[in-house]
Amino acid sequence: MRVFKNRKASHNYFFIQELEAGIVLKGSEIKSIRAGKISFKDSYAGIEAGEAWLYSFHISPYKYDSIFAPDPERKRKLLLNRREIKKIRNQMDEKGMTLIPVEIYINDKGLAKIKIALAKGKRQYDKREDIKKKDVMRDMQRNLK
Repeated sequence: MRVFKNRKASHNYFFIQELEAGIVLKGSEIKSIRAGKISFKDSYAGIEAGEAWLYSFHISPYKYDSIFAPDPERKRKLLLNRREIKKIRNQMDEKGMTLIPVEIYINDKGLAKIKIALAKGKRQYDKREDIKKKDVMRDMQRNLK
């Protein structure tokens, strides 16, 4: 199982709660995901008319596909229960949180699953603090070797 992670997300957000959702794909998009032709840049999820959607998640067209390839940045439906959607919407409205994709993978059955997180944005000083911690850990690892 190959996992593709959104590395920028942990730098820009505090994760409050993580959820796993299915994703509705068209045609050869699954082949592009397996090949790793995806980009999380500026992607986010939202709730619209009682359904969860993934916006600006780029899946490059499969190179052996016909000319009828779907739009690479179209909005894609996320498969969640109504109860989960309701809970997410309440937290987004009350606490001002955002819903961002954290990672995408193909499970054992061959289905594309996406892990989304309810997140709160980090301030600049929080980001600097995280960078300092990573530098210290990296230096410690170097000294051990």
